[in-house]
Amino acid sequence: MAVTKETIEQALRQLALPDGGDLIGRDMVRALTLSEGAVRFVIEAPSPEIARQMEPLRVAAEQIVARIPGVDSVSVALTAHGPAEKPPAPSLKIGGHPTPQAGPTKPSGVDRILAIASGKGGVGKSTVSSNLAVALARQGRRVGLLDADIYGPSQPRMMGVSQRPASPDGKTITPLHAHGVTMMSIGLMLDPDKAVVWRGPMLMGALQQMLGQVAWGELDVLLVDLPPGTGDVQLTLCQRTQLTGAIVVSTPQDVALLDARKAIDMFNTLKTPVLGLIENMSVFCCPKCGHETPIFGHGGVKAEAEKMGVPLLAELPIDLETRLAGDGGTPIAAGETAAAQSYAALARRLIDGGMA
Repeated sequence: MAVTKETIEQALRQLALPDGGDLIGRDMVRALTLSEGAVRFVIEAPSPEIARQMEPLRVAAEQIVARIPGVDSVSVALTAHGPAEKPPAPSLKIGGHPTPQAGPTKPSGVDRILAIASGKGGVGKSTVSSNLAVALARQGRRVGLLDADIYGPSQPRMMGVSQRPASPDGKTITPLHAHGVTMMSIGLMLDPDKAVVWRGPMLMGALQQMLGQVAWGELDVLLVDLPPGTGDVQLTLCQRTQLTGAIVVSTPQDVALLDARKAIDMFNTLKTPVLGLIENMSVFCCPKCGHETPIFGHGGVKAEAEKMGVPLLAELPIDLETRLAGDGGTPIAAGETAAAQSYAALARRLIDGGMA
């Protein structure tokens, strides 16, 4: 008999909460998805304080669902979006003019800084950034994620955070944490429904603030999700930050590679090492029959990497679950699916290569 959401919900009703009721009755289950025997969902606690006490319940939920006939794998995440005690809102101004610097710097306590870039939009650069951050964190690295795509910040949605960061002294910004990753985005500081209509100096000032005024703490690696293209943010980051290097994301199609080459040329011009390329949306595997289709072509990024003499770091698939996970605020890399394993392999390659 095929597994249904109703079957899973019935099983979860058997888990009684300490203060009465159950997960379903208390409406604490989010983003429940089924795919070929793989079950994924999120338990949303009323507050961060309660979430810290619910790990045994999360484990019990995984175990009880795993016993349902037809279920092959279970991935349960624990989060909190309830009315936690709100930190004071920052009183500092975001997006002012940059302050002078003596030379390239990096945040105190941060070992490496990797720029995740693309020549054009729509190639999945932000999806790669969030999933790579989570995959690195799952392998024991202390990871930060800076959403520097100031015109179109998407990391708050992808990482499942919406709280406004605190600034206790009006100068230092306290970052947020999600899925083991320390993160910051301009999208957390501004009205999400308002367009950012800024000229170059304000962009540069905002980036400088998010690098220098955020209390990042001790990190092995800080991933910077850049906006697409070759504009002011990229120029500021390369010239004013001690970058370890850049990773360029592209789809295999020729029109995407045209712009990816420009991004690579920009980094070469700015003397920033290109550590490797990632081919995203490399192939689509039909969930019904298993047939693989190269929707955007295949192998174009590999050929470009060989031409440049840099590594092809990964060929990542395109699939529905990755999109659903990003929209749901729990990156696919937090689970155990085939796509999650692809990101785990990418993270291990960066760690073994001394890049993360």
